[in-house]
Amino acid sequence: MSASNAAVVSHKKPELLMPAGNLEKLKAAILYGADAVYLGTPDLSLRTQSGISLEDLQEGISFARERGKKVYLTLNLFSHNRDIEKLPGLMATLEKVRPDGVIISDPGIFQYVKERMPGLELHISTQANVCSWLTVDFWQKQGAALVVMAREVGFAEVQEIREKCPEIKLEIFVHGAMCMTYSGRCLLSNYMAERGSNQGNCAHSCRWDYKVRLKLKDGSLKDLHLTEETKELFDFFLEEEYRPGEYFPLEQDSQGAYILNSKDLCLLPRLPEILASGINSLKVEGRNKSAYYVASVARVYRKAIDDWFDNPEQWKFENYLEDLYAVPNRGYTLGFHDGRLSPFSHNYYDVHSLSDMENAGFVRAWEDDALIFEVKNYLEAGELLQFLSPTLREPIRVRLQDFEDALTHKVTDKVSAGQNKAIRIPLSIFHTLSPAELKQHLPVMSVARKMSHMNEGQKARLIADLEALQIQIQNLKVDEIEKSKRLQENQEMQMFFKQKQVISKGPRMGLEGCCGKGCNGCRLFWFDPKYATARAKLQAKNGLLPVDKAMQPQN
Repeated sequence: MSASNAAVVSHKKPELLMPAGNLEKLKAAILYGADAVYLGTPDLSLRTQSGISLEDLQEGISFARERGKKVYLTLNLFSHNRDIEKLPGLMATLEKVRPDGVIISDPGIFQYVKERMPGLELHISTQANVCSWLTVDFWQKQGAALVVMAREVGFAEVQEIREKCPEIKLEIFVHGAMCMTYSGRCLLSNYMAERGSNQGNCAHSCRWDYKVRLKLKDGSLKDLHLTEETKELFDFFLEEEYRPGEYFPLEQDSQGAYILNSKDLCLLPRLPEILASGINSLKVEGRNKSAYYVASVARVYRKAIDDWFDNPEQWKFENYLEDLYAVPNRGYTLGFHDGRLSPFSHNYYDVHSLSDMENAGFVRAWEDDALIFEVKNYLEAGELLQFLSPTLREPIRVRLQDFEDALTHKVTDKVSAGQNKAIRIPLSIFHTLSPAELKQHLPVMSVARKMSHMNEGQKARLIADLEALQIQIQNLKVDEIEKSKRLQENQEMQMFFKQKQVISKGPRMGLEGCCGKGCNGCRLFWFDPKYATARAKLQAKNGLLPVDKAMQPQN
């Protein structure tokens, strides 16, 4: 057992802080366990794509406060002269909505807000690049209540800052996209697309594909075309001047090379030491992500934080990691948490986010005998939906054989997502919970996921991403242990790898491939003798009629 897992808990739980790009995401974050959300209006923040209007902001703050949660407003751009004239209007907005705090990076804006609203809690944004206890001490003396540490600060440094500055709240990022530049202070977008990242208009130029060009002796430039015949002949690496002999792979496929593409931050495996350190706030990035992302990630970290405080000795990160891989990601990295950035923190060959699950939709409304489900991805007959309850650990599974349009009541064997497209799901097809329990555990805005259809290349990348994270978790060097031996170091992770390598066959009609969890359409579960014990446990847990008698065979 690690020392952090065995630590005596002597402080309160840190705040779980989730992003809210619009009102829907704000409500999803609160519903799934966030203690607070941060959001911004399009002016004077790095939220130029924000979907929050003044009315939304007021409704969101009321929604949060009714549930004992907090809302922080972001004002974290670096101001130009043209921005100053907007400040009086901004102050009127702050006076009207009264957020729980404001996140600021510009010292001038900090001073302006402090002088005009002295009772408002002021937080220092990660954009301010705070990396030392001396800078934290400076902001504390200016009147800041909380400082968000730059992503480049290692955990050992954060611990020292905590010791030297015990009276101010500290916040760190634990999950989400990483920026290739210094905590977002980037000029690449300005040069490549004339869009100022420090003004909230980043074009994400670091995610673009870049092709390798050859310059011949005559001065002409040629494309380097890699074909099936030639791609195995070459490997390309970058060698930095002061790191001779240390090669960074430069890989290009038919789509290009992704030399600036960082993986996504995921500090879940390091959560015990973070929770034991007394850090006050754990922040998740994702203002432009979907409500499904916000709900899924909040649900995982809520469970993980609560479980560690309840029983740190039995806490294992493997119990939560699978749900994070059900959320689209670029592969996960520990970032700078352990100090120097790992070579496995970048994804040189693919810029896309992927996962083995995808957003299916969410509960829009309830009727007496059915739920109205808004569809967010294509569904076909035999599709297994996993409803993520804000209150239950296990997903609520149901297999749909047809789809009734919520508006026209037309029944089809497939349905495509569209604007406000919704289907009606009768409660009678759920066999693991009663209608009353379903309504209790699946409130409006509860999300659902389904299996995504990955090609062989995507599956291979997912396995590579898993292996790379495992290497980072165990602090291994690639040449120390062979691949097969690395995986044996952690039995739970090894099982996770095997599971991910199982080839999915898409929607099933309940005739093959039972998971043993008991969805309504799996005949193997409901009738095969080998699942009798599982059926008995399910019956005892839910107090329903014996499932063998309640369930009728399906064609």
